[in-house]
Amino acid sequence: MSTVRRLVRAVALSAAAAVPVAVLAFGVRVGWHGLVEVDRSAIGAATDLTRAQPALRQALLVGQEVLQARWLNLGVLAVAAWAWWRHGLRRRALWAVATLLVAWGMANLVKLLVERARPVVTDAVADAPGYSFPSGHTANATAAAGVTVVLLWPLLGRWGRRVAVVLAAALVVVTGADRVLLGVHYPSDVIGGVLLGAAVVAGSAVELLRDAPADRPERPARPERPDRPVDEPDHTVMEERPR
Repeated sequence: MSTVRRLVRAVALSAAAAVPVAVLAFGVRVGWHGLVEVDRSAIGAATDLTRAQPALRQALLVGQEVLQARWLNLGVLAVAAWAWWRHGLRRRALWAVATLLVAWGMANLVKLLVERARPVVTDAVADAPGYSFPSGHTANATAAAGVTVVLLWPLLGRWGRRVAVVLAAALVVVTGADRVLLGVHYPSDVIGGVLLGAAVVAGSAVELLRDAPADRPERPARPERPDRPVDEPDHTVMEERPR
């Protein structure tokens, strides 16, 4: 299958996986009453909690900076370069970087299409520029976590894979909680970001890595050692010499 056809199929799969994002974006755009009420109530409770805990607020502000797309993406780039150079996973490394950039770009494009304003909070805990839906932090964190797990999957054992999945999920949860507790995103923004990041990663991985090697790069087989000679008793019959 040609590269162009693979890319087209990957885009189609990602678009199909992103249908829930489109539904949620529509609800945000037209202002579904139930969705708006839940979002506003959650933001009010979350910012009240953060405002009452100065240490929590400071930790969330640090997290907001650490979880910026530029830092996470640089980290993924470093891991991809290592996987390519050290283990020969060239195709997976290129896929990981390209997919992450596409997810980041798609999140920003959807923001421009939906044009949702940021939450308005009395005595705001933090401020953030730009539109609100979907959460760019969360979409990027989801994509970064996803591509890293897929990239390293062939190099990990059973327990390593479990740990990688747990850490990836923790990164996404922490990022989403940070955005809501700081009052800069509604819960639906975070959910939209997670769904969008996951859709891009899943759709592209299924198609572009379908026939990629699933295991570690093959190492040349070691030549078999010849069997060591075993001393065996000599059972040959000795002819008697004539006396």
